[in-house]
Amino acid sequence: MSFSPSSYLLPIFILLSLIFAFFKKIDLYDGFASGVNGAIGLVFDIFPYVTTVIIMTELMQASGLYGIIEIALKPIFDFCGVPTQVCSLLLFKPFSGSASIATLNEIFTLYGADSYIGKCAACIFGSSETVFYIGAVYFSKCKNKRLKVPIIISLLSTFISCIFACFICKFI
Repeated sequence: MSFSPSSYLLPIFILLSLIFAFFKKIDLYDGFASGVNGAIGLVFDIFPYVTTVIIMTELMQASGLYGIIEIALKPIFDFCGVPTQVCSLLLFKPFSGSASIATLNEIFTLYGADSYIGKCAACIFGSSETVFYIGAVYFSKCKNKRLKVPIIISLLSTFISCIFACFICKFI
């Protein structure tokens, strides 16, 4: 079994942290316990929002709503130069990271990673984020829950980055 130098980074970081805490006379156990205590409250604050996003994603997949949206948006994707084969990835990515990974894998299997469609899919996957999940996590602690504008801006910037990525892939 061979080890790379990077496999030692985490143990070295932990060891250096312990040495630093020892010399600064920091009580590690109490610090760790108070950190965990704060994290438990955060989990309870975030849980309803993340659960809502997960349920919404599953319902959209099970109901076939993704397919309907994909058919409705196909003319827009065609006009913008986004290959039809990557439209499902573009729709899944804002909602679910795992569904988008599965879709990316399916695209690679069908068209190959080095094809134009595979390159577009890889760029779309890399240039976008799970907007609704991130929004749920970040805005769960906010008192002001006005998510409409940030979500629209995030989705619009995701779409623009995907159009630009597909345009660049034509020359690669």
